[in-house]
Amino acid sequence: AMTTILLAEDESAIAQSLLFVLRGEGYDVEHVLLGGEVLPRVRRGGVDVVILDVGLPDRNGFDVCRDLRAISDVPVIFLTSKDTEIDEALGLAMGADDYIGKPFSHGC
Repeated sequence: AMTTILLAEDESAIAQSLLFVLRGEGYDVEHVLLGGEVLPRVRRGGVDVVILDVGLPDRNGFDVCRDLRAISDVPVIFLTSKDTEIDEALGLAMGADDYIGKPFSHGC
């Protein structure tokens, strides 16, 4: 079965490039703009990985991850523009599985 990724990212340029790259790699990607949409979608099932922007407009990504951990072991990857080790340590302590700094580059 295809791997389903839930992307929570409100910056459209970043979201579009991630969607393009991930779908090109053969992943099924669903995109939400708000942290509040993540838990209800994960609860419905079928999400294999969550890519979570730390700076969502409605909720801090760390808070979303903490709530997510109460209901699911789904792997979480944080996206952040604050490329600091403090953020990374906090994110990993919150149960994130990995961490991607923005802006990121990928080969064309």
